[in-house]
This record gives sequence, structure tokens and C-alpha cells, in this order.
Amino acid sequence: MHFDRRAFLGAVAALGASARAKDSRLGIPGPFRGRVVAVEHPASIVGGAYQREPVREMMRRGMMELTGAPSWQEVWRFFFEPGDVVIIKVNPVGQPYIISAPEVFQEIVAGLEAAGVRRGDIFAYDRYQTEFLSGGFQKWLPEGVRWSCATVKYDKLQLDMDGYDPDQYIELPLVGRGHDPQDPHHRRSYVAKLLSKTANKVVNLGVLKHHQSAGITIALKNLSHGFVNNVARSHVSRTNNACGMFIPAVVDHRLFREKVVLNIIDGIKGAYHGGPARRTAKYLWEHKTLYFGTDPVALDRIGWNVLDMKRGQMGMAPIALAPDDTDSNFIRMQPEHVEIAAMLGLGEADEQKIDLRRIQLA
Repeated sequence: MHFDRRAFLGAVAALGASARAKDSRLGIPGPFRGRVVAVEHPASIVGGAYQREPVREMMRRGMMELTGAPSWQEVWRFFFEPGDVVIIKVNPVGQPYIISAPEVFQEIVAGLEAAGVRRGDIFAYDRYQTEFLSGGFQKWLPEGVRWSCATVKYDKLQLDMDGYDPDQYIELPLVGRGHDPQDPHHRRSYVAKLLSKTANKVVNLGVLKHHQSAGITIALKNLSHGFVNNVARSHVSRTNNACGMFIPAVVDHRLFREKVVLNIIDGIKGAYHGGPARRTAKYLWEHKTLYFGTDPVALDRIGWNVLDMKRGQMGMAPIALAPDDTDSNFIRMQPEHVEIAAMLGLGEADEQKIDLRRIQLA
């Protein structure tokens, strides 16, 4: 593998070492707009179980290819430095079939430590405590890594404020069932305090998965529906669906743009239909690939293609054209949130401008 050290050093210089911790140039879409690295390893999963050594090799090759850095340590020092407080945004929603895996998460922690980030400054995070605990994340976190959630459990109104910042919100003309359209509070989704007040950087650890209302849930939706409250208003019923607008509007918020510096998508397992959760069992497949990028839009565009390709192999219509069925109830899914996000400047959705780099490991 060839490392372009000159390009890597140029990128570091462009960011400015002294400004990296607080400068939004590391944030969305990041220094590698349009670049997606896909690393496949046939031995990454065996008998349904992730294999640690192949995953470790995939992580190292993928991160070094993304940045052009000549070493694992320099990769992580490009994004992080001592004193950073980092959220790793996990995804527990597809349990028990497809959620963020310990083998991938623990390699991210190892990378952060290589950059000098203390374990006590690393948080595993998701919105609901009940889902986090039932997913078993707390059982395999490396010692010293903390975990946090914005609220205890799902409720229909989703207007609790204990874990959310009243000064940071996204306001949209959308209300959910039981909401008062005259109350501005009901038209807002507030950002988790952990993101607004505690952490200065985020690693977005998504999965490769279909979603009944959004079409896909990969990088963008892991952020939009994981860090704010009052999200059910984005998909109220099988005909009242606003994910196409809601997802890019949330990720366009300043805090996401500035603090999300890296996206790692776990495609070792994928779900091409029936998402996000309990209906995915019969649609799982072993894709055996990890994806890396600073650009969540490009990652979603490539992941969308992967899901459509698998659907085609299984005799199913592409996501954007698929009718509702017993395992996907929304009349029309809205993967166009990817293209809308691109129009907001959150990344690159034009496939001709996406630099997809595929690496096949033995």
C-alpha cells in the first residue's frame, strides 16, 4: 500500500496544528470530503462472530488509507490530541441482530489512546439508557471508558429535557401525536448536553442498515436521531413521513458540523430490508466490510448503493422505488435525505465526485 505522506502533511498544515481542537475544519464534511474507504476481509466474521485480528487489520488499513498517514499513531493524532473529550456514538437499535460491535469499538478506543486521549475522556453514548443496557454495551467497554445516555427510556411525546440543552435546538414546522402546535417547545428537537457542553469531538460509529421511513440508516441518521429529542415527529405514520427534511436539518446544526470529525461504518454485517430493528433477522447478510470517512453524506451514498445492490440480488426493488410490504410499512421511504444533506454542504452525494477506495484483505 502506498502512503502519500506529502498529501498527509499538507492536510495537517492546512488544518493548523494549534487550531485543530476547536477549528471547524475538522468537522463535517471534514478534510476528506467525498473520500470513502471500504476495507473487506473475508475472515472478519466466522459463524456469525466478529474476529478480532481481521477487524484490527481492517481498522488500521482503512484509517491509514483515509488519511494517507504512515502509521496508526499519526492517523489518530491527525484528528485527536490530549485533552480532547470524545463521544463514540454507538448504534443499539437493531438488537439483537445488528448493532455496534465491541471489536470495532475497542479498536477506536485504542486509536484514541494512541493520540493521547485518556480513557476517562472517552464516552460511549446513545440516546436511551434502556437500549444501551439491553444491547450489553456496558459489559464490554474498556476499563475507564465512560458511558452516557440523554434519557432513560422511550416515551411517546419525547419532550423530556433532563439530558438536553435548552439553548441548542433545531426548530421545524413538524409536530408529533399529542403535541401542541402552538407551543414552540413541541416544534423543537434539543441537542444532548453531552454533545453541547461536555465533548468537543465525535466519532460516529454507524451500521449498514435499511430503515423503513428514512430508507437507510448509516451515518447521517445515526447522528440526527441519536443526539436530539423529539424525533418521532419525523415519521409519525406510514403516510406522514418527514425524514427527508428532518435528518439533514438536524445534522446541519452548528454542533454537528463542528464536532463530528470521523465516521466509521460497520458493514461487516448488513440488513437490506426490515430495518431498523426487529424485522431485520431474515434480511441480514455478511458483507464483511468496514467503511471510513470524514464525509457522512458520501458514506451514506455508497452505503445506499450497497443496500440497493443486495436488494437487487434478492429480487427486490431499489429503496427509492420500493412499495410498502409486511416488513416495511411506510408508503414511501425517503433516502433523498442524503441528497438534501449534500445540498446543505454536509458532504458529497454525486457519485462522480466520490473517491471510493476499495481494499481487499486476504
